Amino acid sequence: MTVSSLAAPAQAEARPDRPGATELRLAAFAAHRRARFPLGTLTLFTGPSGSGKTGALRAYEALARLGGGAVLGEVFPDPVACVPERARPDAQRRRGFRIGCTVDGPEGPVRLEVAVQAEPELRIVGERLTAGGVTLLETALRDPGRRVVQAAWHTAGSSPVTRGPLPDDRLGTALLPLRVAGRTDGERRVLAAAEQMVVALRSVYACDPSPRRMRAATPLGAGRLLRGCDNLAEVLWRTRSECGHRYAHLVTAVRAGCAGPVTDVLAEPLGDGTVRALLDRGDGVRTHLGLLGDGELRYLALALVLLTGPGVLEVDPAGEVPAALQTLTVLADGLDRGLDVRQAGELVRLAARMCERGHIRLVGAVGDAVPVREEPGVTVVDLTP
Repeated sequence: MTVSSLAAPAQAEARPDRPGATELRLAAFAAHRRARFPLGTLTLFTGPSGSGKTGALRAYEALARLGGGAVLGEVFPDPVACVPERARPDAQRRRGFRIGCTVDGPEGPVRLEVAVQAEPELRIVGERLTAGGVTLLETALRDPGRRVVQAAWHTAGSSPVTRGPLPDDRLGTALLPLRVAGRTDGERRVLAAAEQMVVALRSVYACDPSPRRMRAATPLGAGRLLRGCDNLAEVLWRTRSECGHRYAHLVTAVRAGCAGPVTDVLAEPLGDGTVRALLDRGDGVRTHLGLLGDGELRYLALALVLLTGPGVLEVDPAGEVPAALQTLTVLADGLDRGLDVRQAGELVRLAARMCERGHIRLVGAVGDAVPVREEPGVTVVDLTP
């Protein structure tokens, strides 16, 4: 694995105001063993088919969903597929996988490690949250017959730790605000670190536009963009009226990435409760988006994602934390799927501009990152063996 980055060097060791993941660790997950991947504001995984690009993003999304409170079975519907292929079971026929990450923010770097048992039963068997060399939370499976793990969290009061059971199907870090009172400085440190981790993980939007689903007219509804961008026309209808400045940037981006002249991107109601999207060609011709190629549709959808935010995307950020203190992270597997070199370059340049502003981050997987290696601000993780 090689890593390259042209991000500007930090002038000082100032802590970021907004929590963001700076490292993904896959100690044992699918094709990865003892892997550590740096994450910048714009990170692109590249490498040949089978090198583990999708696996890395899948692990990141799993951590995000666990941080949002999802139960283990929902996050890993096929947990055995996450176990490294040559992993041997122990004497009790148990096999599993281990993933983790580091989130930097106002509390400094906070590390999370999670050990998951996939066979014979799916459960979290160990979790560790650390910051500044101090273990703030540690869990372990003590009694396989009970559906709980024994947890110990930092107290630094009359007793150095507090112990208690936590369920074995949820991330303990996400449950700490319900269990820790915050009476001592140690407990308040635990809560602050857990909040930083959870805020960063919850503010993740996994996106994989499906051109086939984007071609049809869609019903008017809440106007929040789905993972597959099925309701693209509806979201265009909403965003055009809500933010003319960003919509103008979208039109500029579409003009750079779609064939033929483009003077506007429109959405029109059809009178039956649905809306369809069109490109205005500027000469009286309007092209229904259903006539565009797959690459053009994916490019348009991804540009819209980068130019909007949590209020438009189907994501559940931490409502108790002001939006100004959160950063949305977009996960895009196959970021360049169906795109030509020109479109991929335009999309990455747009992503670099948006990520530089600090309110959005992007972690994507591409087949060939060579055309964007020289783009400032891009961290390229090359998984080529």
